[in-house]
Amino acid sequence: MGIKHFIHIVIGMARKLLYTLYQVNIFHSSLFTEQEILLDGRVVPHDKFSPLFTLIKEAFMEQPIPVTRQSFDEWIVPTYAPADFIVVRGEGAMLWDQQGKSYLDFAGGIAVNALGHGHPAVKAALIEQADKVWHLGNGYTNEPVLRLAKQLIDATFAEKVFFCNSGAEANEAALKLARKYALDNFANKPGQQGEKNQIVAFRNAFHGRTLFTVSAGGQPKYSQDFAPLPGGISHGIFNDLASAEVLINDQTCAVIVEPIQGEGGVLPAETEFLHGLRALCDRHNAVLIFDEVQTGVGRTGELYAYMHYGVTPDVLTSAKALGGGFPIAAMLTTTQYASALNVGSHGTTYGGNPLACAVAGTVLSLINTPEVLAGVKERHQWFLEGLADINARHKVFAEIRGRGLLIGCVLNNDYAGKSKEIIQAAAQHGLIALIAGPDVVRFAPSLIISRHDIKEGLARLALGIEQVCRKVKS
Repeated sequence: MGIKHFIHIVIGMARKLLYTLYQVNIFHSSLFTEQEILLDGRVVPHDKFSPLFTLIKEAFMEQPIPVTRQSFDEWIVPTYAPADFIVVRGEGAMLWDQQGKSYLDFAGGIAVNALGHGHPAVKAALIEQADKVWHLGNGYTNEPVLRLAKQLIDATFAEKVFFCNSGAEANEAALKLARKYALDNFANKPGQQGEKNQIVAFRNAFHGRTLFTVSAGGQPKYSQDFAPLPGGISHGIFNDLASAEVLINDQTCAVIVEPIQGEGGVLPAETEFLHGLRALCDRHNAVLIFDEVQTGVGRTGELYAYMHYGVTPDVLTSAKALGGGFPIAAMLTTTQYASALNVGSHGTTYGGNPLACAVAGTVLSLINTPEVLAGVKERHQWFLEGLADINARHKVFAEIRGRGLLIGCVLNNDYAGKSKEIIQAAAQHGLIALIAGPDVVRFAPSLIISRHDIKEGLARLALGIEQVCRKVKS
């Protein structure tokens, strides 16, 4: 036995002994706790432990495992390539790393932290629910999930809600619902030619990374290594209604589309395109699914992006900002379509978790106000003004697009492929931002970020861009 192994065994035994002694209250003796002798002679132990106990505790009880950025490379499955620093704290629009360096957050956890970091009302909701019940499973319901469902129903077209944990899960549920609805209502129906199970999606879309949703997403780089993929999915050209008309027919059970393609470059759908999809789905009895995982919960200046277009989907998926940083997602639909999913046909262990729903209910109530939604539109203009000024000086953007606080800056030919290099340079100057492909710098900050923080963040972005410009021109 090596000396290192022996020391670990001794420390482990000491920890167990210490815990056992603590359990039997031996540490409430005068040796280990501070005590007070009352006037009548009674000895009252205080909760405050003596310096001796504190010394023993620090020596033998578990200490946090020391971690560095290298720890990620050693211990984590390499599905991501995170930045070369570790964030340890956040407040509002600010983040701090292990070394104490501060960053302005224009990424928002990929459009998740809609109220910034550590919002006091959201923290209070989490703490209040933590004192009640954490988890029950789907054999029981709970108060927060029912209240959140009613909030979503009152605020949207929906009549029924299914809760899960991520946008991918919500989209998976939506696609399964569409196939089940078609099976229940059109299989063997007179005049129905062939099976009604085909799904139409669009190129450059992103709907998640499960096998079903990555197949629906129109980006081969995410799906090409996982063949054979689920069949019955075809991809049209986004914003090209003629392309969709070729694909959508009586065998189509669903059309899934993002009102703004997020990962695909922050590309908004044209109004005529979405109206055309609605008409095609009505004509062919297909379910129209709006993936609002990234655009939902105030991100675009309306509670959901469909409200900008005057087009109501049959199913809507929501996640990211819904929990304000806590994992939760939802599939919203009407009673007509919800009836396709009966007991046992779909489910999730953690869906409708009381903690998550308590947080989401608070997030939704804070965001779904005229003041916050109008503020998102106002902040959009502040961003446009600042980005236009940067572009006037450095001439790097071919286009600035998006809605509300989902903004994409398309790089021109001189800087094509440099989006990642730009955000890495910006991080050196204390700004966290996103990319949406090699040619688009993306921003999805807190919906309540201050004008001062926007101005300061754009100044840091400008420093990063200037750094890349010098390199390109050298």
